[in-house]
Amino acid sequence: MINEEKIKEGIKLLIEGMGEEGSREGLLETPDRIARMYNELFAGYEMDPKEILSKRFTVENSEMVIEKDITFYSMCEHHMLPFYGKVHIAYIPNGEVVGISKLARIVEVYARRLQIQEKMTSQIADAINEHIAPKGVMVVVEAEHMCMSMRGIKKPGSITQTVATRGAFAENDRLQNKFFKVLGK
Repeated sequence: MINEEKIKEGIKLLIEGMGEEGSREGLLETPDRIARMYNELFAGYEMDPKEILSKRFTVENSEMVIEKDITFYSMCEHHMLPFYGKVHIAYIPNGEVVGISKLARIVEVYARRLQIQEKMTSQIADAINEHIAPKGVMVVVEAEHMCMSMRGIKKPGSITQTVATRGAFAENDRLQNKFFKVLGK
């Protein structure tokens, strides 16, 4: 999906548009470096959540499974500046669980795309809900947005929190509160 040649062309135009000389030593290889970097930063377009969550294990209990403090980095689709923070996931198994690392991988699928936090939160919850089919899932994302910290309103340290609930979590405040308590919120 990533077209490195188009990215290189675009970066060359950007450098020129800023009044810089693209042929000077410090900028000469910048288009190549950025194209390679974008392959890494936007790898989520190449990842398949269904495949990631396909390996499941049978369980007898239906106690809440929590994975918290999953660090992520993403890029705001409005300004193409980073936003980053932590994702916390809880789900109630319905006979099956996935390996814990798979939850972090699902975060990467959606974080490594041009994105907005609200959409990413829902996408993570929906992927878990669709591919694991738990009794319920809840996702909390907390992030700082560089488009708010370094430009515009310039309020560094401001944290945006988004929450998505599905199934039993959407219907039960007690479950939501239990998860928030584990998070220390």
